[in-house]
Amino acid sequence: MKMATSSLAILTALLIVVAQIPLGLTFSSMAPAFLWSSHLNGKKEMIDYRILAPRDLAKSTMTEGGWSKYLCSSEEVQGSNNFAFLFIGSELQSLEVSRPTKTDPALIDLLKDSFSNSNSSVAFPYLVAGEEKVSIESSLLSEFAETCQHNFGVSRIALVGSCSVDGENFDKINDVSSVNDYLNSRIEKFSDGHTDLIVMCPGDSMLSQGYDQPHSESNILSQLLNAVNEMGAKYSFLYISDPFRSDEYVSHKGLERFLAEGTMGNVSANSTGCDEVCQIKSSLLEGILVGFVLLIILISGLCCMMGIDAPTRFETPEAS
Repeated sequence: MKMATSSLAILTALLIVVAQIPLGLTFSSMAPAFLWSSHLNGKKEMIDYRILAPRDLAKSTMTEGGWSKYLCSSEEVQGSNNFAFLFIGSELQSLEVSRPTKTDPALIDLLKDSFSNSNSSVAFPYLVAGEEKVSIESSLLSEFAETCQHNFGVSRIALVGSCSVDGENFDKINDVSSVNDYLNSRIEKFSDGHTDLIVMCPGDSMLSQGYDQPHSESNILSQLLNAVNEMGAKYSFLYISDPFRSDEYVSHKGLERFLAEGTMGNVSANSTGCDEVCQIKSSLLEGILVGFVLLIILISGLCCMMGIDAPTRFETPEAS
């Protein structure tokens, strides 16, 4: 009976865990994030396997990644010239880090190399992207400022590319080639204890417009890292992939197509499918339900057997 009770407790715990998993969440909607620093002495090659929202990622960046030393006023950064880079990409998904398919392999190699060869580095494989109404960069900046409260020590914030952040007190840079000039100009104007935050959002138009050959994220990231290393600046870098970013500006066209098909009486427009992750979850739930029923039958049978008042032995009749 003790074994049956413990098995029932395990199955109940499994049901509770599965019930807490969002049904609409799939691996295709999750993306990785990589955090590394050139000089901060912190956790090295740490991997956080939690499923994080952008605001949770910002909190982990401030604590586990040590960005509170960068973005919040502190005596630890006095006398140093520092940059904090926030790079919002769109080419990576969580599954493609270990099994690259259509992703640029140079980007994955660059991220892995930076992650392994930095003084401190943290990886976040499962970031829920595209779930919030606001842009991911806006959500991160709001959480950074809220964490620091009145000690937000960022001197200037520069937005590069197609970043969407509310406010006007930002330096806006439209061209990737102008970033190096901006960094050089800011180094000359640095004051002790302050950090510049550079937010880079190279959208699809920025990756191809104005160049004979399209610039990939790996090229932009590599050029940026080489530039700050040549300057001798101390920096910390947070790369975040948002696969839905490239589709944000064409979502209205998809909505119009959906409405048009619905008007024409297309029944398939309202149909819902079950992808691979959905099938795995449904199979798991079916297995747990069957096991739960079998366990109840087993317990019922054991109780019935224990309730039967049968003799422990039968005596053979004596021969007359």
